[in-house]
Amino acid sequence: MLRAAVDADRDIVLTWRNHPDVRAVSLTRHVIAPEEHARWWAGIAGDPDRHLLIHDDTGVVIFDTRADPPAWSFYLDVAGLGPNLLKAWMRLEREAVEYAFGDLGLTRLGGETLATNAPVLALHRRFGFTERRRYERLVDGTPQTVVWTERGKSQ
Repeated sequence: MLRAAVDADRDIVLTWRNHPDVRAVSLTRHVIAPEEHARWWAGIAGDPDRHLLIHDDTGVVIFDTRADPPAWSFYLDVAGLGPNLLKAWMRLEREAVEYAFGDLGLTRLGGETLATNAPVLALHRRFGFTERRRYERLVDGTPQTVVWTERGKSQ
């Protein structure tokens, strides 16, 4: 179940984001300091075009409706979920897509994934996302291929 993030979630979200497995597949890989995270949290909390949600107290979903199409990203409590990770991933993606096209009223949704992150790209395909383009982006100073996937409401 998705719910709006509250300030009490801030520290656990940072812990999830800083897990080495999450950082390894992120577009920014450095360990995020508490001060940097607090600034990001304050910025997103006050922005009506960005939505920060907690999924089952084991993951975070971020929707950014400033762009066209709106974008989303997510990560999970990799350490806490252990063998339940895949099941949680699938449930999170299903509920996030439903939220995007239901509660947020979006008609399209897209997101960036590193080309090396085959499991997430496969999961996105399973939920109707298709690859729209690939491009290079610097990740920690190294060029990486990024895959933009997208889907519409009716897919």
